[in-house]
Amino acid sequence: MAVDKKIENAQRLRYVRLLVRFLNSVVTYLSKSESLNKEQFVKRIENNSKYLDRIEPVPLYKSELTDLEALVKKIKSLALSEKSMEDISDEILHSANKLEQSNNSRRYKRDKHKNDQYKDWQ
Repeated sequence: MAVDKKIENAQRLRYVRLLVRFLNSVVTYLSKSESLNKEQFVKRIENNSKYLDRIEPVPLYKSELTDLEALVKKIKSLALSEKSMEDISDEILHSANKLEQSNNSRRYKRDKHKNDQYKDWQ
């Protein structure tokens, strides 16, 4: 019983790491490449998809992970679409940025009235 849970957690972790690696590879290509080429983009998606296809998808329960999985599926579908490379790049980078913002907003909470807590000291 406990062994099955450990195996499931290891598979989930491996799947999440592959999703993150896939997204980071695509975002790095789109943001750092000087000349965006549709053929190179599709080739990169195919190469990264090989690793994802090897592993069986695991159900993800956290909203940030399901959003990540949805973004990876969206990237795969955009690679097969007839859109221009600029439109694809803008859409993917915008979605990746929104995902990163939502992840950061959950991790960090800023104090709304941080100066009010020091008024008693004066």
